[in-house]
Amino acid sequence: MATTVSTPLLDQIEPDDLSEPSLPSGNIHASTTAPAVVLTPGARPAGQTTSSTMATNAADAESGIAGIFRQSAHPVALFFLYCFRVAAIAVYLLCGFFTSNYVLSTVVVVVLLAMDFWNCRNVAGRTLVGLRYWNQVDEDGESFWVFESRDPTRPANPIDSKMFWIAIYSFPFLWLALLIVSILKLSASFIPIVMLALVFNISNAVGFTYADRDAKQRWANQLASSGWSMGMGGLGGQILSGVVKNSVGRVFR
Repeated sequence: MATTVSTPLLDQIEPDDLSEPSLPSGNIHASTTAPAVVLTPGARPAGQTTSSTMATNAADAESGIAGIFRQSAHPVALFFLYCFRVAAIAVYLLCGFFTSNYVLSTVVVVVLLAMDFWNCRNVAGRTLVGLRYWNQVDEDGESFWVFESRDPTRPANPIDSKMFWIAIYSFPFLWLALLIVSILKLSASFIPIVMLALVFNISNAVGFTYADRDAKQRWANQLASSGWSMGMGGLGGQILSGVVKNSVGRVFR
């Protein structure tokens, strides 16, 4: 009968050969990994330029004519302020290419100038900058200017104010340049139209300039008489108020 000898299992396992190359060791979490990227709608990965499709900053996004109308508080009034003025100059310059009828061209330009004068004095000035002026005749037959202005605590929109004053002061110079060209070209038939345009534009420029100065002067006088006099009190406050009124009156006279 054969006998078997049981050998322990641990004695049958050969030890590892230490001469073999060992497996790489180290901290697995220390390996370099790409940073996480969060994608948002409309965003582009890093490294791609967007100058051709998107504005680089907020100022560029709001630039141009579309940006001006978006920032305007009264875009309709601002549009018609420039619409009538640009249309009058465009018809004056281009009427010869479409018709040879001098009377028709003159009538269209005069109508556009009259519409611009009325719109600027009664609508655009009151809406965009809060100013209005007109000439009034009293019972004695003497004429005088009347100026209206909004409450200074409600200032006008900066874009509306800037574009309004640009239109007020720039278009008279454009018509003056056209007058010089008409004189140099000896185009006597177009000189009366340009002169009428200058009268309308200069009248609005002068009227709104004085209305703006009158508004600033009245506001400064009210500030000096109400706030500073009460704050200073006594004779010192009255003297200071008189100095402010006189100095402001000289500036806006």
